[in-house]
Amino acid sequence: MKTPSEATPAAPGPPLAYRDVQFLESEDGRPLRILAEYLQPLHAFRRHRVRDTIVFFGSARIQEDGPLGRFYRDARELARLVTAWSQEPEFPSHRFLVCTGGGPGIMEAANRGAADAGGRTIGLNIGLPHEQRPNRFITPGLSFQFHYFFMRKLWFAHLARALVVFPGGFGTLDELFEILTLSQTRKLDRKVPVLLYGSEYWNQIVNFDALARAGMIDRGDLELFRFVNAPAEALQLLRQTLGPEETAEIPAIAKSTTPEEPPPAS
Repeated sequence: MKTPSEATPAAPGPPLAYRDVQFLESEDGRPLRILAEYLQPLHAFRRHRVRDTIVFFGSARIQEDGPLGRFYRDARELARLVTAWSQEPEFPSHRFLVCTGGGPGIMEAANRGAADAGGRTIGLNIGLPHEQRPNRFITPGLSFQFHYFFMRKLWFAHLARALVVFPGGFGTLDELFEILTLSQTRKLDRKVPVLLYGSEYWNQIVNFDALARAGMIDRGDLELFRFVNAPAEALQLLRQTLGPEETAEIPAIAKSTTPEEPPPAS
């Protein structure tokens, strides 16, 4: 007869649901994966006391030594200026952090410029078929990897106090018009200044005035953005439009405004 110590060990039980990788990666686990892409950044931003960002958008294809290298250099310089400004005495908490999509090109340039000034900087990276790796200038603990575009765009919008949009392609246009639409429809609880960097490029790519002439947007919608062509000019506009007031709370549940209901008919 076997002694108790020689008895066959009990078979291991099933894994806890939140440790069941097969389930978490299944179709039924998708809502949990989506929620995780909200809660993980929320947890990190609370821990690092991140409240407000200035978001830089632009092409991953623009290289420092390429034909459009001036935009790389200007993005780097502007991010350096913004970060240095946020470290002035009027912002004791170093309020504004440069935030990018975390990849190469303009994103790398902006993260690099913030690092040049000794500031923290955020990268919201996303997995793509042509693999996009986080650049090396993002602050440790503030680099995030997303699978879902809409969750990534939520975090761009939720913390943004201003956007600077450099030349880019489909992704840049998508991100730009996301914010313009939220501002136009008053779904944001604050004004988010949008600076389009490189007026010659943007006037070739999008005929905003034609949209207004055709009645597709209101003439007043053209006030949702401004064109800029130099880092110092962009910084001056940001200083004019962004005051020293701190956002009261670190991030909580993302919110948007609800349009007022029309008064009841008499």
